[in-house]
Amino acid sequence: MAWEDSEELRELLDRLKEISYVQPDELPNIDLYMDQVTTFMDRHLASSKRYDEDKLLTKTMINNYTKNELLPSPNKKKYSKDHMYLLILIYYLKGLLSITDIQAILKQLNEKFFDGAGEVPFEKIYEEIFAIQKAQSDVVAKDLARKWKAVQGTYGEVKKKDQQEFLRKLSLICMLSFDVYMKKQIIEQIIDKEFAPRTAEPAEKDEKQEKAKKKEEKAERKEEKKAEKKSDDKKK
Repeated sequence: MAWEDSEELRELLDRLKEISYVQPDELPNIDLYMDQVTTFMDRHLASSKRYDEDKLLTKTMINNYTKNELLPSPNKKKYSKDHMYLLILIYYLKGLLSITDIQAILKQLNEKFFDGAGEVPFEKIYEEIFAIQKAQSDVVAKDLARKWKAVQGTYGEVKKKDQQEFLRKLSLICMLSFDVYMKKQIIEQIIDKEFAPRTAEPAEKDEKQEKAKKKEEKAERKEEKKAEKKSDDKKK
């Protein structure tokens, strides 16, 4: 079978096509309470879940985002469209970046543009970001196909098909991971230079801040596990 006809490759490419983002006109025109926010995110970002029981957003997460200044406080316990745009951005960024790095990016974004503070509406910023992302999806798909083709030419000397297939899949995972690693290095360099230049703060203060962030991230993971357990119990 030619590599282009591989069913597994087609499945991976189809998965990329399924990844979508929340369109601005899908957001309600009224402010939402926290329960409504989590329900909305669960429904509209369902295609991004790895497992069906995964919780995309919990009350604990939202409270931590506000506490860490990623998300401005709600107005009378209600979240606006700008809050929703931010929560979607956070969801995608946290898959790759630390809370500290996301905080550095969003602090300036919020100060300059949240709730009509800047020349460009938040909705326009959101649309531009995801318009670029949509165009980039085609580039990623072609790159994946090239990498898939490259690994099919490896380990030709291995006689056992199961071992050959395992090694080729391992090579593909490593190639994709190294690509992500290099891009992450570039992202962190841009953040350190443009968004959060390091100051001469005492190392002890940095260490305390990092511990606090890790504690909050641990609380988020605990909340997610509780939600997963609750989902499993319901299935039983």
